[in-house]
Order: sequence, then structure tokens, then C-alpha cells
Amino acid sequence: MKGLVRTTAAATVSVVALLAAGAASASSFSLRSGSSAEGLGMAYAGAASGGIGMGSMAWNPATITMFPGRHSNWNFTYIGPSASYDPTSPTRVRLPNGAVVPIGAAGGSSLGTGELGGDGAFVPASYSAWQLNDRLWIGMTTGAPYGLRSKPENQVSASQIYGRSARVGTFNVSPTIGYQVNDWLAVGAAVQVQYFKTNLKQAAGIGPTAPNTILEGDSIDFGYRFGVTLTPWQGTNIGLAYRSMIHHSLEGTFSTPVAVPPILGFGSNPIKANLNLPDSVVFGLSQVINDQWQGHLGVEWTNWSRFRRIPIVAVNSGVPFSSLNFQYDDSWYFSAGLEYRYNRDLTLRAGVAYELSAVNDENRTVFISDNDRLWLSAGLSYQVTDRIKLDLGYSYIHVQNASVNYSGNHPQQGAVLYTAEAKPHIHIVSAGLTYRWDDPSQTIPAQPVVRKY
Repeated sequence: MKGLVRTTAAATVSVVALLAAGAASASSFSLRSGSSAEGLGMAYAGAASGGIGMGSMAWNPATITMFPGRHSNWNFTYIGPSASYDPTSPTRVRLPNGAVVPIGAAGGSSLGTGELGGDGAFVPASYSAWQLNDRLWIGMTTGAPYGLRSKPENQVSASQIYGRSARVGTFNVSPTIGYQVNDWLAVGAAVQVQYFKTNLKQAAGIGPTAPNTILEGDSIDFGYRFGVTLTPWQGTNIGLAYRSMIHHSLEGTFSTPVAVPPILGFGSNPIKANLNLPDSVVFGLSQVINDQWQGHLGVEWTNWSRFRRIPIVAVNSGVPFSSLNFQYDDSWYFSAGLEYRYNRDLTLRAGVAYELSAVNDENRTVFISDNDRLWLSAGLSYQVTDRIKLDLGYSYIHVQNASVNYSGNHPQQGAVLYTAEAKPHIHIVSAGLTYRWDDPSQTIPAQPVVRKY
């Protein structure tokens, strides 16, 4: 059964290209921005309280109870990052005898990375909600909560031993259930079934013809989400939710042009690695101001400190031969948004957010030009018919200058002493379609007090 799930998930990943690009659209390689066009237009303010439409289900499964009837929502997001690491000091190499020489004198290149993000990437997400009676809902969410595609324009560069390309793809399917306990309380839960795949390449030397070492692996593992929504009085919605950690047990290969007996042989070696993707807590508040205006707030904490040291174990020998050392901090995301109902069909929205990144100057890598960031967002919704709604969203993300410092104390330090800085920014555009399958004029049947079996 697991093999069938793995095959199906892998095919889905390849078809929809669940990969973001160089400058990730949220902290580290998280993909908040690919979740919802409606949410993107408001920087995801009020996500946990239902403020961003059906996309709220990705944060808080209890928000499924806010959609009477039977609905589906599809979103397609383009993420266009820009980042380039330019050296800030001459790059040097520490030779085996301890001498330090300019990289050119040792036969390497002094070039920076060039553009990291390439042509960007498309990220899909979908949501469904089916109300069974006046209290019970079931549904499903799909999406790509994590992803990265980083391929430096200059494949021969001063930093090539630290990375020539990185790809991380995920596909997440979450069956969801929600229950309206009473007029002011709803609860919800979801199971996360997540496929994770990665491919990392770095040069085996500093020369222009240096071959790559390639680490690749994949995994299917499970987690959960649960949450509540509170409506203490009409017009006010409060949401609080938790997303669990997912422990991935990757299986794959490590390909090397140099044998390291008895641990590694020349060519492809089977490997395994365990990594923890972070858990998170999210809070949201949505408040109706009057018939036309509504305000939203959000706070999200993500436990990135779980994602620290990942030993890579050679299966044949059972010995760890390397590790990916990230040593991330926890991240925080603060957002605020406003919606204006222009008329019965058209709603305009805007939002702003600030994110404290998990990545800092001590642990940043050439794969991810990440730092604290400011979000500026705008969007709109148009109710085409009683059953069809269209959403558009746009965000510009200004990322603080991101520096890398491989000069002696970096957790992934090698022989090359390399310092550089990038000035990243990101443009994101998203479109969404919501369709209601049932007749909005029909009354949802009440839950029977007594059932006959």
C-alpha cells in the first residue's frame, strides 16, 4: 500500500512541479504563499480565523464549518524570486598543509552565484468542504507546504563546493473533519499525509571541471492538525490551531566520484536520513467593522529549531559519513489586513506582514537567500454567480540583505573561505476559483436527535 501511495504522490509532484525558487516565499523553504489567492491578497492575515476563505483550512481545520453546503476551491500561484550572491571579500582556499591562498591561485573561480531563482515556479493548492448536516463537515486539502528550487546561474563559482543546486518538493494531502459544537464554538482536525523529496548537488572540488556529489532521497510520513474557532459575539471570529511536526525517514542515494572505504564506494551508495519538519501554532482574529469593512490579524510561530542537524547514514556500513547542519532559530510571522466590500459582488483587500526568519547570518547557506522580510499585498474577489467566485492576489516581499559567511565558523564550513551578500526580493501572483456544488437556496438538513440503524 505504501508503495502505491509513494508512486501516486511522486507522479503528482512531477506533474505540478511542487517547487519554489531560490529566495523562499516564507522562512527557510516554507511555502506559505502558495496556499490561497484570497489569502495572498491580504498577506494571510486572519488565516486561522477563517478570514482568507477556504484557504484557512490549511491553517485551522475548524474553519471548514464556516462554509455551508458543498464547496471546492482551486489555486494556482506563481512565485518569482530574485537573488544573487556577490562576494564581499576575496575568496580564499585553505590547503591541506594549512596554507591559505587566493582561490584563483588554487585553480578555482572567483565568481559569485549569479541569479539563483531561475524562471520561478508554479505552486497549486486545493480545498474541498462538504457539510453533512447542520453540525458536521468533512473535506480535504492538498498543497505544497515546503519547497525549494535553487540553481545558481554560474555553475562554476567560488561557492560551488557549498552548493550547485538544491531541490525540495512536497505534496500534502489532508483529510479534514469539523464539528460545530454550539453557536460560538467549532472544532476541527486533519491528518497530514506528506510526500517529501530532495536532491542536493555540490561540487567535489574547486576546479571548473569538478564533478558533483549528489544526495537524493524521498519519504512518505504523517502528521496532524487540530484547531478551534470561537465566535464570542456576532461579527467576531477567533481562531487558534496547531500543526504537528512531521518526522521524515528519507531513503535514497549518495553519489560520489571519490570512494571513501569502507564507508562509501565509488558511484551510488544507498543512504538514509531522519529529519523533522517543524510544528507550528497560529492565532487569528477577524472582526466585522461595518457592512463594508472587515479587519484581520494573525500571528504564527514555527518551531524551526527542530530542524537542526541531519546525519546522513551509509546503509551498507551503518555509519554516518556526513550531516546537514542547519541550526535554525524559531520563526515568527505577524500580519494585518483589511477588506472592503465595494458592492454585492466585488470585494477589495490589502495586507501587510513582517516575518522574523529562522535563518540568520551564522547559518545561512548559498541555497537559501533568506532573512527577515516585509510583505505588501493586495487582491480582490468577484462573485460571478451564486456558485462561482474568482480570486486574485499579489504580494511583493522585500527581504533584508542576506549574507553568507563561510570563513571559519559556519556549521557547513569547508576548505573555501567565502563571504557574499544577496539583495533578495520576491513577486508572487495567484489566481483562485471557488465553486459551490449544491443549491445555495436549499436548507442543510439538521442532525437527527435519534438515528435508526
